[in-house]
Amino acid sequence: MCTGKCSRCVGLSLISLSLVCIVANALLLVPDGKTWSTNQLSLQVLLMAGFIGGGLMVRIKHKPVARGLGTTVRGSEWESRGEEKGWCFRGDGKCLMLRSIFSSAIGMLGAIYCLGVSGAGLQTGPKCLVDDKWDYHFQETGGAYLFNRTQWYLCEEPPNVVLWNLSLFSLLVVVSCLEIVLCGIQLVNATVGVICGDCRKKVRQREVELWRVRLALGYVLTHFLFSAELSSLRLH
Repeated sequence: MCTGKCSRCVGLSLISLSLVCIVANALLLVPDGKTWSTNQLSLQVLLMAGFIGGGLMVRIKHKPVARGLGTTVRGSEWESRGEEKGWCFRGDGKCLMLRSIFSSAIGMLGAIYCLGVSGAGLQTGPKCLVDDKWDYHFQETGGAYLFNRTQWYLCEEPPNVVLWNLSLFSLLVVVSCLEIVLCGIQLVNATVGVICGDCRKKVRQREVELWRVRLALGYVLTHFLFSAELSSLRLH
């Protein structure tokens, strides 16, 4: 697969995953589908790791890559601007690939941030009301409450907050791990693209040259047949 096509596939995948992170983080802010004050929500929820890290830092940086490498890297528009305008206008996609390296690095940092905060949220547990006291009542368990379902229903408010946070934080952990893997793939792919360029342009140039040869052969053959027919008509 060419580096440009690979970047487009990875970029579109990262955009989809970032949307999942944003939605999951938004749901964490409304346990049980209700709004709560900030002092009733856990710190890991308020850090907005899914929205900022796994969401915006991944989505904003890879949206132009996913869109641009599918079209602009073809080079026809860049080549029409002329070689004299610099390295980024040579039409081989190297400039976009260089941008993609930095984008992937920023996206990976965002995904790592989302993974760290989500993992801490699972280990610490939610902030909830037990015996008229809002606190992190599962913090001392070191994450052992995750395997003891009877403790999940100790929270009086918000209702079912343990299951709510467990589901969404687990989703963020999985998605952020996928984002880290994809950003790593894109880092390698973009580095190869900067060094070698996008092979789609080379393939397209070969196709153009092949069509030129075919047209030339067709012209020569047509001219030969026309000359032969004209000579036969003159003899008659």
